[in-house]
Amino acid sequence: MAGPISLYRRIMAKQKSDPNYKVIAENRRARYDYAIEDDIECGMILQGSEVKSLREGGSNIAESYAAVEDGELWLVNSYIAPYLQAKTWGHEEKRRRKLLVSKKELSKMWNATQRQGMTLVPLVMYFNHKGLVKLKIGIAKGKKNQDKRATEAKRDWQKQKSRLMKQNG
Repeated sequence: MAGPISLYRRIMAKQKSDPNYKVIAENRRARYDYAIEDDIECGMILQGSEVKSLREGGSNIAESYAAVEDGELWLVNSYIAPYLQAKTWGHEEKRRRKLLVSKKELSKMWNATQRQGMTLVPLVMYFNHKGLVKLKIGIAKGKKNQDKRATEAKRDWQKQKSRLMKQNG
């Protein structure tokens, strides 16, 4: 019987050696500007040239947001660079892209945005272990300036504390 540590090592080795898992784009500013309360993984409907462009790493989700409209979830204002080899049948760079979630998750997002005043913020776009494009969306509430300063002070204190521990230890 394998112990828990060897099982953990096998799982971690598989994740590191997985050639398909790759982060495409990350919205680092989202955690600074918003207090993320929950996150949901969803799929995307893409054209072929968009997937090929994403494999090359040409995308940006920093200024984008998600919206529930007419019972469907859409990613608005995301940028996927044009794929140069697909000249005739290329794609529009900033088009709205449909996101795939279950009805239960969709109703949860609609409730959060319409009734509670939350925002749907894309956090990270990546290829999962099967090679499919996934988007992690955060259900977030906007931070005020004083909240941002408090978060920054807390992060600085954590850095300083770790430095002090290294010096003393």
